Amino acid sequence: MASDFGESSSRRALLAKALVGLDGPHIMGIVNATDDSFFPGSRSMDNEAVARGLAMWDNGATWVDVGGESTRPGAAPVDTETELRRVLPVIEGLRTARPNGLISIDTRHAVVAKAALAAGADMVNDVSGLRDPAMMNLVLETECAVCIMHMQGEPGNMQENPSYGDVVHEIGASLEAVKHELIGRGHPRELIVLDPGIGFGKTQAHNIDLLKAGRGLLQSEGPLLWGVSRKSIVGHLTGQTEAAQRLSGTLGLAAVAMNEGVDIVRVHDVEAHHDLFNAMRLGSTQPEHVE
Repeated sequence: MASDFGESSSRRALLAKALVGLDGPHIMGIVNATDDSFFPGSRSMDNEAVARGLAMWDNGATWVDVGGESTRPGAAPVDTETELRRVLPVIEGLRTARPNGLISIDTRHAVVAKAALAAGADMVNDVSGLRDPAMMNLVLETECAVCIMHMQGEPGNMQENPSYGDVVHEIGASLEAVKHELIGRGHPRELIVLDPGIGFGKTQAHNIDLLKAGRGLLQSEGPLLWGVSRKSIVGHLTGQTEAAQRLSGTLGLAAVAMNEGVDIVRVHDVEAHHDLFNAMRLGSTQPEHVE
């Protein structure tokens, strides 16, 4: 069952609502259909990956994000045939099992994004920020939801010597330029999400500056996504060297995200984040005064 973009205002409204966290962040669960993603606990293929995605929806995820190429620092590129072979059965299985579930495709390759959208994906999550004109054109043609992420360099070299003057301003301006081009060429503003790309061509100092900036990164109003789950920034802040030991620190940054008004958090551990946000909502509820 393929998603039908541009077909109705109700469909657009549904997607737009799922991009704005009015009562805390939406949760995007990570399904890595890979054999080399940085957190081994996130790797799964075929039916196992489908089951993982369904469980994420059951545990409170708004989005399930399916990827078939690791973009961890130093990762080697994967050919598109392999990427397609990994992600399409997962997307098709998820769409068949849950017709109304929201799916994003994590890819920087237009041919993969096109096939994924035809298979039922609702959003393109592009770590390369639509650098490829073919990806830009695909997003415009389909009017799909899109997440534009900032990355300096490529996964294979992005951490060699990341350099900025004013990291918050420069990344905000870079993301805004892509967003402005999309809107100028007719893409619905409400279907564009921006992601500063924590850990993608940034030092830990850069990462911290971006996290501290929160929504101050944005140069125009719109949805903001953070992807920090179990990353090295969590290890830097907590001293935990292994990704498997970084859940507590990840939840700490998720609490910061909620307080900063971040709209979507992309995470490995959906249920734990769902519980965290529910508890924080309770804590933010003001008791009624009884006279």
